[in-house]
Amino acid sequence: MTYTGEVAAGGPADVRDLPGLRVTKVSVGTFDNNVYVLRCAATGRTVLVDGADEPERLLAEVGDGTLDAIVQTHGHWDHIRAIDALRAATGAELLCHEGDAPAMPSPPTRLVADGDEVRVGEVTLRAIHLAGHTPGGLALLYEGDPERPHLFTGDSLFPGGVGNTQDDPERFASLLGDVETKLFDRLPDSTWVYPGHGRDTTLGAERPSLPEWRARGW
Repeated sequence: MTYTGEVAAGGPADVRDLPGLRVTKVSVGTFDNNVYVLRCAATGRTVLVDGADEPERLLAEVGDGTLDAIVQTHGHWDHIRAIDALRAATGAELLCHEGDAPAMPSPPTRLVADGDEVRVGEVTLRAIHLAGHTPGGLALLYEGDPERPHLFTGDSLFPGGVGNTQDDPERFASLLGDVETKLFDRLPDSTWVYPGHGRDTTLGAERPSLPEWRARGW
């Protein structure tokens, strides 16, 4: 089946097999949060991107794999509600940036900084700090696919713009600046973007709109 990235709360997950890595996208909760189950093809070990909600459903998606860690893109309440139940059931570690550590429901086991590696079995992801939607926003970059990079952006980048900065010009400037310099300036247009809510996009689809985003201030 062809991956579309179109999921809805209560509906089926969508699955994409990349070289070395399986990506399962599922929407949970009343805010249609996207959660990504990343599974190493060689070892079956898994990492969850954002323990948002519906822990039983997320555990079913993990299945027989070993959940090593929950990596939080940020600490907003709609992205963290399943963390403690998931950790209790699996013993998974909790990883986040230090800027959002105070927002976590339980103390993180590891703080992740800009440029750090996050392991999924034999697969390596790179953390990218994007400050503005929250102080400790993180994106995760997978570069093991020769056809394109794959980028999990949380609520920092969506189709049509960056994440909500509550009309704070300093936060908006920080987030758009990080998104431009750390993502658009460094990665190719083919880069596939998996956001924290809604449909997927690519950097190429969004790049022409950067001047518009800056001019409108959100």
